[in-house]
Amino acid sequence: MIYEAVGAGIDLKGRTPPLFVAIEGPIGVGKTTLAKQLANTFNYQMLLENAAENPFLERFYQNQKNAALATQLFFLFQRSQQIQDLRQGDIFETVRVADFLINKDRLFAKLTLEDDEYKLYDKVYQQLTIDAPKPDLVIYLQASVDVLTERIQTRGIDYEQRISADYLKSINEAYSEFFLYYDDAPLLIVNADELDAVNRREDYEQLVDYMLNIRSGRHYFNPTIL
Repeated sequence: MIYEAVGAGIDLKGRTPPLFVAIEGPIGVGKTTLAKQLANTFNYQMLLENAAENPFLERFYQNQKNAALATQLFFLFQRSQQIQDLRQGDIFETVRVADFLINKDRLFAKLTLEDDEYKLYDKVYQQLTIDAPKPDLVIYLQASVDVLTERIQTRGIDYEQRISADYLKSINEAYSEFFLYYDDAPLLIVNADELDAVNRREDYEQLVDYMLNIRSGRHYFNPTIL
């Protein structure tokens, strides 16, 4: 398969983009935006989380305790269906980028569910995520609570304005712990506090150039020191 980077300024230099890229990180960090940029650059097919389709999400932000289980189960079914659709195609013939990693679903479940609810959720999870394909590259976008809050406010989704700084802090801590031990796929950890891949083209080009060199292991991208 021949790949052509359509974005100006990006030179493949004979390098082959990863076939399956998964982008992860906390709410508001820019996962979907980066996924769409990579899809445009490399003609990737997109697998998007589509949080707006979850009918329980607004209720979750109004009252987390009452709506947590329904919210998590909806996302779990949604993501597992997307993964099944992916497996039915030929992953070696079509390149894809996703703005979620199925493995992280438990991260939010542990954060939001009571013990008995989590046991029920986990039984469902074990049945639905069997043989989920592993990404060729995972991009983990990190950002501070202040930056996340600013970006959430800027994008202006009504129910997200109820998200507290304490909740964002707990999500950040859960992600940090999750990726501290993650070794299922090559991992690129990105400092997204200073990354503006939308308004600063050079940021995006540097990130893409860096990721094209990754084949294994754990890597860090910090635009402030490039």
